[in-house]
Amino acid sequence: MRLSDLQSKMVVNVKDGKHLGTIIDAEVNEAGQILYFTVMVRHLFKRLFKSEPEFNVTIGQIVKIGEDVILVDL
Repeated sequence: MRLSDLQSKMVVNVKDGKHLGTIIDAEVNEAGQILYFTVMVRHLFKRLFKSEPEFNVTIGQIVKIGEDVILVDL
C-alpha cells in the first residue's frame, strides 16, 4: 500500500468514534520502517482554536486499515 492510498482515508478513533482527520505525512527511519504517521485535524473549528492542528499516530496505535477508514486507538 502506498502513502497516497492512506492519505485518502479518514482516521477514526475507535474509543469514541470521532473523525480525527487525514494522514498527511509519514516518518520513516533509515531501515525503511514507518515510525509514525502525521494526521492533520480536518475540522476548521478545531484548527482555529487548537495550538497544534496535527498530531502523530504510531503503527502500534493503528487497529485496522479498511477501504475508506483507518481505525486508531488513542
